[in-house]
Amino acid sequence: MNYSNDQLIAAQKTQLQTLTDLSSKAFASFEKLIELNMAASKAILEESIANLQALASVKDAQGFLSLQTELVKPLPEKMASYSRHLMDIFSGTGAELASVFESSSAESQKTVTALLENSLKNAPAGSEAAVAVIKQAMAASTSAVETAQKSAKQAAQLVESNLTALTSTATAAQKAE
Repeated sequence: MNYSNDQLIAAQKTQLQTLTDLSSKAFASFEKLIELNMAASKAILEESIANLQALASVKDAQGFLSLQTELVKPLPEKMASYSRHLMDIFSGTGAELASVFESSSAESQKTVTALLENSLKNAPAGSEAAVAVIKQAMAASTSAVETAQKSAKQAAQLVESNLTALTSTATAAQKAE
């Protein structure tokens, strides 16, 4: 077999670098999510204090109902805004992770294909049928990976478009009131 230890070590280093990149991207996404949730928590706390102060100044039932109506009005827009920010974080991270995965997957596939090709060159005589089966399996697995990647992209696009439509509908309904 002509596949050297240096090539295997290089492949392992590449995979380690890919893992490092994926971890960094995941932690950056987690940081963004924490920042979003901290900002939302801070806003909720500030609004709660303001709402309690407004509630303390209510003198009658009519004032209470008016205050309650005013407090509920901005909720759909706030929820839509939070959802948009959340979707931005997830879609951005998903795209980054998919990009890293696709490039590392292609590189790993090339390495495995080269290893198998070198191994199959040294196959004993009479094993042509087995070699053909292995090559056919490699082609099928490559096709399956490509199909899975395309399906995952389409699913992510569908989820993103549905969420965008949902937030637009919620915002429009809130404005119509």
